Amino acid sequence: MEHILKTHYTKTVAPALTKEFGLTNDMQVPHVEKIVVNIGVGEALENAKALDAAVEDMTTITGQKPVIAKARRSIANFKLREGRAIGVRVTLRGERMWSFLDRLINVALPRTRDFRGISPNAFDGRGNYTLGIREQIIFPEIHYEKIDKLRGLEVTIVTTAPNDEQGRRLLQLMGMPFARGD
Repeated sequence: MEHILKTHYTKTVAPALTKEFGLTNDMQVPHVEKIVVNIGVGEALENAKALDAAVEDMTTITGQKPVIAKARRSIANFKLREGRAIGVRVTLRGERMWSFLDRLINVALPRTRDFRGISPNAFDGRGNYTLGIREQIIFPEIHYEKIDKLRGLEVTIVTTAPNDEQGRRLLQLMGMPFARGD
């Protein structure tokens, strides 16, 4: 069964992008390649249970078991040693990616307190968008009573768009709630 958002992309978004940017080949049309969700767990250095809680939250939100990210180098000021676990990361593709994107756009973001839209300027120059979320509780799968601590997470939407303009337009047509530029 194909996901609703993917069907929307195929039937509505792709033809609109082809027309808008004058693309001649179907392979030129920007699409969402993958979504990387990342939680930095700095307190894991003192509290080993924090990492387990982050893994549990991430698994609940994404439906996929995360990879534990380790420190690449030692930083004395942060009391950090190379090889210590400092975060969890998941890369979503295919059906899980579409499902997550759908929940993010239509359920989680509107549940954010004082939500006025997300910044349309958080692109990296290559059409990829990174969004910081302050609290994991905006996802309906997370039960407020069961969490040990509010944790932020970072969502990176990797697209095949060659530039920010096409990446922004792709996400706009997919329904991403960008804030209006005043």
